[in-house]
Amino acid sequence: MKVAIIGSGYVGLVAGACFAQTGNTVTCVDVVEEKINNLKNGIIPIYEPGLEEMVKRNTRLERLFFTTDIEKAVKDSLIIFIAVGTPPGEDGSADLKHVLNAARSIGKAANGYKIVVNKSTVPVGTAEKVAAVLSEESTHEFDVVSNPEFLKEGAAIDDFMKPDRVVIGTSDCRVAEIMKEIYSPFVRTGKPILVMDVASAELTKYASNAMLATRISFMNEIANVCEKVGANINEIRRGLASDSRIGSAFLFAGCGYGGSCFPKDARAIIQTAAEYGYDFKIMRSVEEVNTQQKLLLFKKIHKYYKGSLKDMTFAVWGLSFKPKTDDMREAPSIVAIDMLLEHGAKVQASDPEAIEEAKKIFGDRITYHPNMYTALEGADALIIITEWGEFQNPDFDKMKSLLKEPIIFDGRNIYFAQNITDKGYKYFPIGTHNNF
Repeated sequence: MKVAIIGSGYVGLVAGACFAQTGNTVTCVDVVEEKINNLKNGIIPIYEPGLEEMVKRNTRLERLFFTTDIEKAVKDSLIIFIAVGTPPGEDGSADLKHVLNAARSIGKAANGYKIVVNKSTVPVGTAEKVAAVLSEESTHEFDVVSNPEFLKEGAAIDDFMKPDRVVIGTSDCRVAEIMKEIYSPFVRTGKPILVMDVASAELTKYASNAMLATRISFMNEIANVCEKVGANINEIRRGLASDSRIGSAFLFAGCGYGGSCFPKDARAIIQTAAEYGYDFKIMRSVEEVNTQQKLLLFKKIHKYYKGSLKDMTFAVWGLSFKPKTDDMREAPSIVAIDMLLEHGAKVQASDPEAIEEAKKIFGDRITYHPNMYTALEGADALIIITEWGEFQNPDFDKMKSLLKEPIIFDGRNIYFAQNITDKGYKYFPIGTHNNF
């Protein structure tokens, strides 16, 4: 099948590579010429495990192409995915200008019947807006489908190739069968392809991310209660996860969620509800909890040092919002580091992948250390913000020799407290009582 994907960012590039991997001829389109030239040369603009190898392989086999020529890509394809960004507006609603501009370009270029698929995360009613734009620009027939993505950064290839489910929003049986055909290689193990009305499909993505964000904020609230009453959030998590009605996913307490999806989608569903006259109180609370949770690590540090942080030096392990990505959008590290700098402290930061992204945010206000141990040299304490695998079994004796004092503030609870204290460290995780 011949497929065009408008937008060669995170979602578009992963989708394009995976569709090509299953034998389709895929053309990825982007307006940024430098990005397209880099992709043609195998230079990937994002870090995602397995993506670079897949892109290079399918480019070499002439199944995956990159271009700025949207007209040719549309004319050559039956199915055209829109996978452009939907950044949040000032009120939290999704900005659809890139989606509608893509639709306008598709309409102008169309040379016959096309299936236009919204892959971008968009609010209810977007398919109708896309259809209206297509009708303004062309007399050809179109069907507009909602097909939200459910990709976790750091595991996007696996998520696309082996999805829990595929959601297709359409009222046309013929279109549903074509969409099932292109997705059939990914669901051979029996995972469902769920065909539903367009509005339900559009809302499913927001609802999924809102639910996961709620679980995270709920566990962070429980962790904060633990610190007051002397309980241990790790033990409570085990108790909750053993309940088959609850399960184990997204039950880890920490210093808040970030990234491109949860914060944006939580705000968008609040705004969508407001537009229809409904006050989504739970999601507003989820957002407020997360905002406060991002301040928690700094508050612990500030309290321990009795508010005197001027000229102190802190090592920070982890800058990206989660492991296995270089994405720093709304990362908790930004809040913690900004607060430390504001109070006169110095920061020595290390991250396996996100240093270049961090430089765009902090510039020369902090120092950067590809080697996690050099970040510890002369630091008053270590702050762990992202749970990268290499941070979980370090050389604790070496760490102790580099730090001024063996103190760890752990925003992700990656160590077993008793083991750390036995090694001579003062250890302050999330969700356990600290006597200071």
